[in-house]
Amino acid sequence: MADVPAPSDRSWWLEEALSSEPDSTRTPALRGHRNVDVAIVGGGFAGLWTALKLKKRAPALSIAIIERDICGGGASGKNGGKVAGYWTALGRVSEAYGAEAALELARLGTLAQDEIRAFCAERDVWWHERGAVVVATSAREEESLEAALETATSLGVPQSVRRLSAQEAQALCRIPRARMTIHYAEGATVQPARLARALRCAALASGVAIFEHTAMTALSSGSPNAIETPSGTITATHVVLATNTELSRHPLARDYLSVFSSYVVATAPCPEALAAIWPSDAGYADAAMFLHYFRKTDDGRVIMGSGSGPVAAWGDPNAASNTHDLASVARAAAGIAHLLPDLKVPIAASWGGGIDVASDRLPFVRTVPGRQVHLAAGLSGHGVNPTALVAETLASRILGDEDAWSRSIIASRTLPKLPPEPFRTLGGRAVRWGILSCEAAERQERQPPAQARLLAALPKLMGLRVGVR
Repeated sequence: MADVPAPSDRSWWLEEALSSEPDSTRTPALRGHRNVDVAIVGGGFAGLWTALKLKKRAPALSIAIIERDICGGGASGKNGGKVAGYWTALGRVSEAYGAEAALELARLGTLAQDEIRAFCAERDVWWHERGAVVVATSAREEESLEAALETATSLGVPQSVRRLSAQEAQALCRIPRARMTIHYAEGATVQPARLARALRCAALASGVAIFEHTAMTALSSGSPNAIETPSGTITATHVVLATNTELSRHPLARDYLSVFSSYVVATAPCPEALAAIWPSDAGYADAAMFLHYFRKTDDGRVIMGSGSGPVAAWGDPNAASNTHDLASVARAAAGIAHLLPDLKVPIAASWGGGIDVASDRLPFVRTVPGRQVHLAAGLSGHGVNPTALVAETLASRILGDEDAWSRSIIASRTLPKLPPEPFRTLGGRAVRWGILSCEAAERQERQPPAQARLLAALPKLMGLRVGVR
């Protein structure tokens, strides 16, 4: 594991997806003027799903998507490709918003999972549905898993998760340091860039206009709304902003979002080695605060991610630390040595990306008061699944539908505000150091330093919901 390549601007996922895609599928940048019913800024999962949900419910709508890179070039093509809703979050959601809201969110996530499954079943996107496995490699992580089992039982849904015996766990994947393992019934893996490109193809086929390499340079909210780009303009009755970390600058989101980063490494193909230690197709994570998430690929690689990347400076959602932090790449690679020590395979690729973390670690949809400008933010943590969930919520809001999506906490809750700057950034960085130090010590079964313990406990002491272990 000593030689780890520097992080690339393009993920291995996207390079693999594009290698099998004909040049004829390229779409031009926007030129001139367009007038549409709905303009969507952001060609990732959230934007593409929203377009498809709107077309399904109201086929006559005219819809245009603009994307500053290519569809799948951002977070949607960089994540770990694990697909699951909110059964793993029952504890923290019920603590914050009550048991009923937690169960409702989990069930809406299951509906989103059903939609994603149906879409993937007809396409070659490497979909595998074997549940989601969480493993504890320290005493503190073990306590977290015990709490998850207790919460599921107390909320009347014990079938959503079960404890695996040591024999069952090692038969699925040999993780020698595992102290405890649980299995959630809901969970799948997918090749995320292939999924993003498939969503793009489906949107084009449904009549959605897509303009890649087209950045929004200005937005004038009015009737209609007006979007400016380097070589064209769009007027639209409704505008959807699905731009990930960029929303940390938006007045409706900036008090509730922090920009962290997550890094991923991919090994060289090793199908024979994997067959010996990891016969299951389930996706995995450990139970750390800055967790490792890992899974296999169809060509026999291991993808290992670490959500421990740096906190971006205030007002800089595209910081270089989001994509080129070598220490974060090294932590992701070290995750393989820690969790899969029997796997002796070189790292072939690495990449990183910014993630928008909401103050309660849940996604939210908001609409500019008195305007028809909508945004979807806070999608990190569960990644692929909630993009379909918020797309349903956005579609309901745009079409004026009163339903379970528009009434859920995704659209209706009041979020706790984060501390003002510069305390948010400076404090976030200090807490991150404290948590990383504590987790490193706990994995080695030693006492964390007192300063690290104090900083790691600070968010909970302040009544915050983000950064809480």
